Formats: sequence, structure tokens, C-alpha cells
Amino acid sequence: MDTKLKADIAESAAITELLKRGFRVLNPVGDRLPYDLALDLNGELLRIQVKSAWFNSKTKSYSVDVRRTKTNRRNMRRERYDKDDFDFAILYIDALRVFYVMPFSIFSGYGSTISLIETDKRQRKPKAANYRERWDLLSDGLLNRKRLKDSLPNSVEPSKSR
Repeated sequence: MDTKLKADIAESAAITELLKRGFRVLNPVGDRLPYDLALDLNGELLRIQVKSAWFNSKTKSYSVDVRRTKTNRRNMRRERYDKDDFDFAILYIDALRVFYVMPFSIFSGYGSTISLIETDKRQRKPKAANYRERWDLLSDGLLNRKRLKDSLPNSVEPSKSR
């Protein structure tokens, strides 16, 4: 399965889960925007980047690249997202049907890859575990900016719709 198909599956799964949870989901046409979806929260937009995780056999964990990939006919380039690109990332593990919901400030704080560990054999849970199935963060995303900012260190405020 190619990476574009995996991304489409992850986006479809995220849309379905968001709709089941009562969110109003907007799906931009094309792939020229730095985000994949938007949520309409009382007339304000919350921009969402969806990422598909893959199994890393070396680390026995699932991995997500925190960089964007740009390609043309000759080369592939990876670069960091900018703080104005999106408000939240939804990371999806297709094999387990599990989602991680992370504010941009947390997502962008990783080097190049986020490891999602789905076993309980570790003494200490990794930082990413705090964002497993954290759909409540999206509800608070624009409705209560102060509480979100206070609960997440170094958080960036989601931008208003333009």
C-alpha cells in the first residue's frame, strides 16, 4: 500500500470518528493547504493535520513523521511545519484503530519522529501516551482558549478563521 493511500485511509478514519463524536467537519478540496481537515466550532475554524502511523520493527512501536513531505518529479524534501500551519494533529494507527490527538505545540516539539508505544511493558509511559484518544482537547480548542493554554505548557493559541 502506498503512502498516499495510507494517508487517505487515516483521513477517512479521522473524519468518521469526528462525525461520530458530533463535530462539524470541513474537508478542503485538493492538497495545497498545510492542514487536512477543519472543524467548525461555533463559527471558528480549528485546523487539523492527520498523520498515519507505521510499525517500526526495530523499536517495536508505531512511528509518525512530524515533517511534511514535498515531492516533485526529481526529488523528495522534508521540512518542519510552521506554527501557523495547523492547530492540532490527529495521529492514526490503522492496525489498532487508535487515535492520538495532539496540539501543535506538542506535536512540533518532537525531533523528526513520534514513537507511539502500545504495550504496557514500560515502567514509565512516554509523553505521547498523554494524548491517546484525547478528543476532549479538540472540544476545548476554541471554545475555551484560556483553559487549553493553561493545561498545555508552551501551547499556541489556535487561529481564528480567515
